Amino acid sequence: MLYIFLFVILIVIDQVVKFLVRVHIPLGESIPFLPHVLDLTYVRNTGAAFSLLREHTWLLTLVSAALVVIVALLVARRFLTGRLGLLSATLVLAGGVGNLIDRVALGYVTDMFQTVFMNFAIFNVADCCITVGGILLAVYALFFYDKLHGKGAAEGHGTDLPPDRS
Repeated sequence: MLYIFLFVILIVIDQVVKFLVRVHIPLGESIPFLPHVLDLTYVRNTGAAFSLLREHTWLLTLVSAALVVIVALLVARRFLTGRLGLLSATLVLAGGVGNLIDRVALGYVTDMFQTVFMNFAIFNVADCCITVGGILLAVYALFFYDKLHGKGAAEGHGTDLPPDRS
């Protein structure tokens, strides 16, 4: 239940921030947000990260939808378990759905966070969720998946089932 609540809250935050940027900042304009760190700059991104594939929004919409379904299935089939697995999945799902809402409703993703101290792609709340969730998912897969699902789990360790004595 906690992860569903977090999922919904993150999508709401993402969509509210995007809406406020679209309403209050003219397209292409910037306002200071965190001095010497971040500006809020309203841009429309029809591509993926770093505006890759910007001419193929429909393809990115399909890929985004497929990835959201795949991660949801991984959770439903208990491939992602435990706090770290569920948190990483929640972040990836919330970010994916947040950007998918934009792609379907607007035909582009609203981006707004622009780093001032370095030249970097302009990004949004959903992108932050996907990035942090993806990193956590990699940590989960590399360091915890085998402990929960691998050899130890197959021998009955870490499960509610007794070990196989045949």
